[in-house]
Amino acid sequence: MAEWPGGARGALCLSFDNLGVDEASSAAKALPGLLKRLGERDLTATFFVEGVNAELDPDALRKIDAAGHEVAYHAWRHETWGDLSTAEQAENLARGVGAFAGLGLEIAGLRPPGGQLGPGGVKVLREAGLTYASPAGAGVGVEDGVALLPFQWRHVDASCLLPPLGAVRERMTGSPGAIEPDAFLAYLEAEIERLAQEGGFATLVLHLQLLEWLGEPNLASLLDKLSSSDAWLPRCDLAAEHVLARPEAPTGEATLDPTSWSS
Repeated sequence: MAEWPGGARGALCLSFDNLGVDEASSAAKALPGLLKRLGERDLTATFFVEGVNAELDPDALRKIDAAGHEVAYHAWRHETWGDLSTAEQAENLARGVGAFAGLGLEIAGLRPPGGQLGPGGVKVLREAGLTYASPAGAGVGVEDGVALLPFQWRHVDASCLLPPLGAVRERMTGSPGAIEPDAFLAYLEAEIERLAQEGGFATLVLHLQLLEWLGEPNLASLLDKLSSSDAWLPRCDLAAEHVLARPEAPTGEATLDPTSWSS
């Protein structure tokens, strides 16, 4: 019996991290073209953005929302979330949730920069009114009323380049060396096909500032692959709603991964 809507065996959330933390952000400049490409394929995604963008570039956040995508939280200025105390997490989150609310945007979820939830765990999220977290890990599940929608580092574009993630690359390709964009595309396309056939849950994590590295042809190919996939392709908030409505039957137990680009 399928776990996901529409009879899909697998579910995949497409997500984009980092709008940037200054007015000259290359990520913000990449946004209009990305929104156009997503719209052409009727794809929706979750954008995990830093709270400071509510002040620096509120129009960008409004455009993301108006195009049917989800705006979610990625700390105030991309602070390494796991290094913050519980009190610092609560303060950071309250500031961000309030800033987004001022733009008419309700935040449902957090992706912690660095991948770790840290000392506050899900409690600080629940108390702030959030419904899900997307830390590093695998599977999907519910903890204390908060949905866990983990991402795996092998599905993150930055894992192809960042020195601390050499072990991730070795598991992907057999070598800790940097992975070229074409090879990463081939890896993701195979993962999308596997998910649709075998089932489960995955999250793709692309960074707006790395779209130029990935290249326009590769991005187009990846989006085409997603738009033709048999997997369910929800925004993260909708995936969380589904998981929370059926906590007794998650697609595999969620397990968290202590690996981080920050160490």
